[in-house]
Amino acid sequence: MAGTVLVRYGELALKSAPVRREFESALRRNILDLFVAEGLPARLRSDRGHLYVEADDPARAARVLRRVFGVTSVSAVYECASDRASIRERLLTLADPRLPAHTSFAVRARRTGQHPFTSQEIARDVGEDVLERFADRELRVDLGHPDVELFVEVRGPKTYLSFDRLEGPGGLPLGVAGRLVALVDGPRGALGAYLMMKRGCRVGLLAAADGAGLAQGVLRRFDPEVRVESAPEGAEAWVPLLTSMADHSHADGVVLPLRVEEYPQAREAWGDRVLFSPTVGLTEEEVSLRWQRVTELAA
Repeated sequence: MAGTVLVRYGELALKSAPVRREFESALRRNILDLFVAEGLPARLRSDRGHLYVEADDPARAARVLRRVFGVTSVSAVYECASDRASIRERLLTLADPRLPAHTSFAVRARRTGQHPFTSQEIARDVGEDVLERFADRELRVDLGHPDVELFVEVRGPKTYLSFDRLEGPGGLPLGVAGRLVALVDGPRGALGAYLMMKRGCRVGLLAAADGAGLAQGVLRRFDPEVRVESAPEGAEAWVPLLTSMADHSHADGVVLPLRVEEYPQAREAWGDRVLFSPTVGLTEEEVSLRWQRVTELAA
């Protein structure tokens, strides 16, 4: 069933107007690139601080959007006019099958534009309407840990209603920063590459040891155009190939899966080459937990 997915982004909106326009343009291109790679038709529109994706399969569209760097969260939404009566009736109709007896709920309201009510007022009024309409179900309000959350986003003449908020990777859109190459020999190397991609860098991947599946099966899900090379077997056999990849791609630096005690030796070995190792201070357990989160987003 066709529907709309609301796409939120955070850090982009804090930039100056020219930079924000550039980053938003990159974000839109990256979204469309992923939809093309998935073979999923969609139409994109925007307003300040949000994007809207109209797709025949909004659930699948939401899963794709969760892999776009720069996106903080997504929600399948239902539209209505931004007057109290329209919001009330539309929300009560949609909430009916989602609020069984003895359920706790919370109304989360946000508002942008000029309206004869505040965010707090519309949240309070809608909450009272829910309790009144479904009085026989013994519902209760719980703002801390509700069973069901009702999201109301009033944006100018349109209001968007939703019942879930799926997290995205956040960060900056791919392509707004420099170019890097990364050694992916396991979860630490894969996570390091991911973290630099999250900061807007295009990262070429050199897969060694156990890294091939992580590069092809997970990281490529976030960048379908990523270049992945296979490293030859043998200790340090990857060094010449990674160096060559950096030279040929005019990379601004190299991403290595270093631990704290390994950094001085690596710094000396790579000379003037700029090194990045965003996982250098993480324990193996911390790497594992963070990489698990990445694989969940990629699923």
